[in-house]
Amino acid sequence: MDAIGATSKSIYSVLKEEILNLTIKPGQQISESEICVRFNASRTPVRAAFQRLKDAGLLTIIPYKSTTASLLDFDQIEQSIYMRVAVETMVVRDMIRECDPFVIEKVKAAIHRQEVLLSGEIDPHDFYALDSALHGIWFSYVHKESLWKLIQRMQVHYMRFRMLDIVAVQNYQEIYEEHVALLRAICDKDVDLIEPLIRRHLYGGIKRLGDRIYTKFADCFTKKAEDEHE
Repeated sequence: MDAIGATSKSIYSVLKEEILNLTIKPGQQISESEICVRFNASRTPVRAAFQRLKDAGLLTIIPYKSTTASLLDFDQIEQSIYMRVAVETMVVRDMIRECDPFVIEKVKAAIHRQEVLLSGEIDPHDFYALDSALHGIWFSYVHKESLWKLIQRMQVHYMRFRMLDIVAVQNYQEIYEEHVALLRAICDKDVDLIEPLIRRHLYGGIKRLGDRIYTKFADCFTKKAEDEHE
């Protein structure tokens, strides 16, 4: 950072990205003093950034005690998936009814980029970005970009859960194959197949992580997730 130091906005943006991509893990402590040093900033912009992150559900602040990246709420994750299945099924069905060869080629190109990534050393963050970009195509095609942006803003728990799935399990091939199956159904205009394919795809992370949600990664989740498992 320059001699003036970072603004609250820039601190917020960097920390938000690091929390969402699990560079800062759920439950990890964040020191106000260390952030001040890191960004060459006074406590005022750092505290303002922390408050914004708290309001966004990304930080848990206990005054005079601790500041941590918020734990994942499994109930919110399941509800986000439930919502995504309903909304995205409708969006993809609308795309099929309206779609032209141009959008099909865009979807094919997006999936091809995933295939290319799979052929080399994979960066989980790159794979997540490609995955998200693919889903954004059908929202954009049916002029629901604002809805897609709203979904992104609402999914602070689900986005990190998706990243946990990608980083921990690294079953990129399965996710890629689910995208290929969706492309096939879109090309065939098989409207009835869309909902089960999207349901399988969006609930896939829960299946892949399995009991590790309650064992290996239990510290990443609120206690409520463990209680529901018992």
